[in-house]
Amino acid sequence: MRIHAIQTGTVAIKTRQSIGVGHGLGRQVRTLLDRDWTERLPIFAFVIEHPEGVLVVDTGESASTAERDYFPRWHPYYRFGVREWVAPEDEIGPRLRELGVNARDVRQVLMTHLHTDHAGGLHHFPHSEILVSRSDLQVASGLAGRLRGYANRRFPSWFSPTTVDLRDAPYGPFPTSVALTRAGDVTVVPLPGHTAGQLGVAIDDGATTVLIGGDSAYTEQAMLSGIVDGVSPDERAARLTHQRIRALAAERPTVYLPAHDPATPDRLADRVPVMQSRREPAASDHLG
Repeated sequence: MRIHAIQTGTVAIKTRQSIGVGHGLGRQVRTLLDRDWTERLPIFAFVIEHPEGVLVVDTGESASTAERDYFPRWHPYYRFGVREWVAPEDEIGPRLRELGVNARDVRQVLMTHLHTDHAGGLHHFPHSEILVSRSDLQVASGLAGRLRGYANRRFPSWFSPTTVDLRDAPYGPFPTSVALTRAGDVTVVPLPGHTAGQLGVAIDDGATTVLIGGDSAYTEQAMLSGIVDGVSPDERAARLTHQRIRALAAERPTVYLPAHDPATPDRLADRVPVMQSRREPAASDHLG
């Protein structure tokens, strides 16, 4: 089994999105009003070359974001909260071909969540089964989804995903899970917080567990410090997710791979496990 982190362009967000300030709706307002931007962050998708078939986790972004009317300009987040740089050759289809993988050969695509920088490349996979959490699909759909910032009008016309319902089958500290492979070595776990139904993928890769973490944190250090981002609708759920990831890493060597951490490819290549702190984060560590 081989795992690849492939970069599908870059994104810049407000500093207060990466490190949330305040609580509730005020937290999100502060993010939009922030004048400081992060550096360009990578947008990673992941490929798992498994004996049972190729699996993809997230699809990255689309080069069509460069078009003036790609995003709804009436939405404050797209006007004031995000900047993206994606060339046609950055999209996941061309990046897969660089690995010698044809998108038609991808058996399943698991979406950690449906934000545009994770779902923009869906159009490359009309022949694959698309897996989405039931709750994430609900909040992303229709006019209500667009008001929440989901660019659902850009989903392909054929988009009719299979919903993932996690079972009462604990995976380490995670209370529910579902296996994606018959071998049981690729498992979906819940990572709520950034979105209510965000999913992660845990891969048992011999001596280590590789956890593809979506936007559960923007960096490994943010997860270790319990720093919740500025757009998570549920701060408590996000912190509980951080606690569970730290608990997993305390149980077994765990390589943590967030979707926008510049260090993700090196940690994956070298199988560098999470550096466990000796304590739970104190209240002062929660910068929100």
